[in-house]
Amino acid sequence: METNNNQLHENPYLLLTPGPLTTSKTVKEAMLQDWCTWDDDYNVNIVQQIRSRLVALATKNTEEYTSVLLQGSGTYGVESVIGSAVNEKSRLLILSNGAYGQRMIQIANVLKIDYVEYTVPETEVPDIRVIKQILDTKQNITHIAVVHCETTTGILNPVKEITSLAKDYKVITIVDAMSSFGGTTMDIHDWNIDFLISSANKCIQGVPGFSFVIARRKQMEACKGNARSLSLDLYDQWNAMESGNGKWRYTSPTHVVRAFLQAIIELEIEGGIAVREARYKTNQSTLVQKMEQLGFKPLLSKSVQSHIITSFFSPDSENYSFNQFYHSLKQENFIIYPGKISKSDTFRIGNIGEVYPQDIEKLVETIAKIQNW
Repeated sequence: METNNNQLHENPYLLLTPGPLTTSKTVKEAMLQDWCTWDDDYNVNIVQQIRSRLVALATKNTEEYTSVLLQGSGTYGVESVIGSAVNEKSRLLILSNGAYGQRMIQIANVLKIDYVEYTVPETEVPDIRVIKQILDTKQNITHIAVVHCETTTGILNPVKEITSLAKDYKVITIVDAMSSFGGTTMDIHDWNIDFLISSANKCIQGVPGFSFVIARRKQMEACKGNARSLSLDLYDQWNAMESGNGKWRYTSPTHVVRAFLQAIIELEIEGGIAVREARYKTNQSTLVQKMEQLGFKPLLSKSVQSHIITSFFSPDSENYSFNQFYHSLKQENFIIYPGKISKSDTFRIGNIGEVYPQDIEKLVETIAKIQNW
């Protein structure tokens, strides 16, 4: 896929965020047509294509896995899985090192799910030895839930090691891959992932409006009758799409769905997940290298830093204000994120979306020009 050198001119802002993110002009143009939710042109040619292509992106063992789309943001997908896969006889182990791990805990509390919490500081990853100890000592752990890329900081959790351990204990795995799927090479069968959740507006580079779940078929079928919510009943949503050849239970975000198919096509044109991952990694390494030249220090060590979003310490100067920094960059067509951790003053810059190394270089040149601290 050719680099879009006119990116900044086609969008009012370049969104350097972990989603919603900057999308291509052609993805946006795909939303110009209206669709009927009962028509095969939509259900068969769009929804079913998306479902099968998602599974093919996730694993070579496509016959063992299936997928389902759900209205709403990524959190809707996470709540749907936790609320449908974990029944009254189950016990869930939740690993947390950021806001989205904590959101899983919130979900479990609201749904009155029996769970065990293992929380570590936001700049650390869960310790495999501690997880093993919990599995050894906390009886009846049946499920384990973890965030792959915790965008609170940009940290990348050792999901493959965690799910491998879970397999030894015959524990069902739930992975929030919201900000990593589509931009990180993985095979969910090889990684022993039973449920993977992501969202339309992340690395596949669609627009917000629905989440999706890719799951081992036998585990999806085991969700029947477990749901604590009508709208977020994962099994019923999946069964409706299976039996209805792509039909949704309730009104679907048709324009967003069509844009997502276009985004998948563009991912394939670019060369697939590995090629997109390489671009994101170049974005991230370019960003860190050039920001360090300006005196900025990344929050995380390279060993745990993802290529999705990067946190930087704020300048240690009384003249620095994030709001002023943010609005100065916005005037130059760049949007960044504030920090999200409590112990350090930081800001975050996303590396994903329709963003290329020359965009990152332009950003840093702009920061060098506007900094007044």
